[in-house]
Amino acid sequence: MPSEKKIFNDSGIEVKALYQQSVEMKELPGEFPFTRGVQPDMYRGKLWTMRQYAGFSTAEESNKRYHYLLSQGVSGLSVAFDLPTQIGYDSDHALSEGEVGKVGVAIDSIKDMEILFDGIQLETVSTSMTINSTGFILLAFYVALAKKQGADLKKVAGTIQNDILKEYAARGTYIYPPKPSMRIITDIFEWCAAELPKWNTISISGYHIREAGSTAVQEIAFTLSNGKAYVKAALDKGMDINVFGKRLSFFFNAHNNLFEEIAKFRAARRMWAKMMKELGATDDKAMMLRFHTQTGGSTLTAQQPQNNISRVTIQTLAAVLGGTQSLHTNGFDEALSLPTEQAAKIALRTQQIVAFESGTPDTVDPLAGSFYVESLTNEVEAEAWKLIEKIDAMGGSVSAIEQGFMQDEIARSAYDYQRQIESCEKIIVGVNKFESVETHDTPGFKIDDSIRQLQSDKLQQLKQERDNEKVKKSLQAISQAASGTENLMPLVITAVENYCSLGEIADTLRAVYGEYK
Repeated sequence: MPSEKKIFNDSGIEVKALYQQSVEMKELPGEFPFTRGVQPDMYRGKLWTMRQYAGFSTAEESNKRYHYLLSQGVSGLSVAFDLPTQIGYDSDHALSEGEVGKVGVAIDSIKDMEILFDGIQLETVSTSMTINSTGFILLAFYVALAKKQGADLKKVAGTIQNDILKEYAARGTYIYPPKPSMRIITDIFEWCAAELPKWNTISISGYHIREAGSTAVQEIAFTLSNGKAYVKAALDKGMDINVFGKRLSFFFNAHNNLFEEIAKFRAARRMWAKMMKELGATDDKAMMLRFHTQTGGSTLTAQQPQNNISRVTIQTLAAVLGGTQSLHTNGFDEALSLPTEQAAKIALRTQQIVAFESGTPDTVDPLAGSFYVESLTNEVEAEAWKLIEKIDAMGGSVSAIEQGFMQDEIARSAYDYQRQIESCEKIIVGVNKFESVETHDTPGFKIDDSIRQLQSDKLQQLKQERDNEKVKKSLQAISQAASGTENLMPLVITAVENYCSLGEIADTLRAVYGEYK
């Protein structure tokens, strides 16, 4: 007999022709180590939160999109911010030119935040904000607005991404060096534990690691290692792992290899539970890996863009079969531009069809006991532990990032993946096979550069109307506290209530901490 060609998944794990039973299923859903899900009844009790990531142009325009999405059945908002907001520059800063409102909404002050959520009660909606180096400022805007609305902060729910380590490793929207950045993050943990108990203080992100070109194994290994670094930083500050551990959440990617992705999600839950137990957690809820999923942006193709609807459907199934708590589905046109309203609606309907028509949520962990899925879960876990052990030997994530280990590993995987596409070892439909001559009739969604002038005018008016003596004192208080150990969050909230801008607060800390190069 001729030797059969070997097949490998995207993480390099061999896919055998046949799987025999290798494990006896004893673990129940909702029980440590949560391989089968964090709730005993999973989606029979409550469906995942259906989010649509949205934010563009001005706060006024984004507010219209949020109201539209809420009217179409989303159960949680997810805010995208423009690049100047992400790296701490006001819209009128010289480095903001050409970027204001382009990949997200421009937020310069609490005034913009008020417009962004006009007509939306923060006590009744869960909001996820994809923001990292300026996450503490955006959280302060959100809290200040909630207080203005008369909301009970004990009921305000949501998430800030707040994951700076993956910025150094994979994405780049950092401001300050690692140590002061970690200090800001643990200040957020500490303040929220006392004042904002339903808020997820960090969304430890594998999404951007995967977007940068990692494999599924690298995605969870690097993400869980980063999570361990945040937990250790909080423990060093004297915080209780059984308290802050309950408010940690994760953010993963969903790609096209259905079974590899499902195994990745199951393995990640099991690994985090073991990791947290070793770090001292005794409360089950502090050991649960709860995660949001976004379908894979880097899997979307500009060629034959409507094929992306099928890709997003497969990725949606992977996330749901893998047990996600929250999900965003990408628009089919996002390889060309920001999603149009039509594309956003189709993306949301994809989730709703899986939820209400497919039968997928009707039973807990429907692929449990599959010889293939159980074996693959074990193999993904084993390969991920090998990487984590290497990182631990280097002194942990911060040290591994400083030495360039994660960056090099991601770059190597990205190169290998692209090489396979160009050699046609890996088929991408419509790109290197089943191509067709096409004329693009997919409408693009473009942001006008005049947005910057609008934002700058609003900012100038704000600075003329506010009490600038209060602004000066607020910024001085932040500067003084940054050099000591006082928690920064109350001071930043006071500053935004006194109408300090995002750029002014970020620059105050730049003067103390410097910038990471």
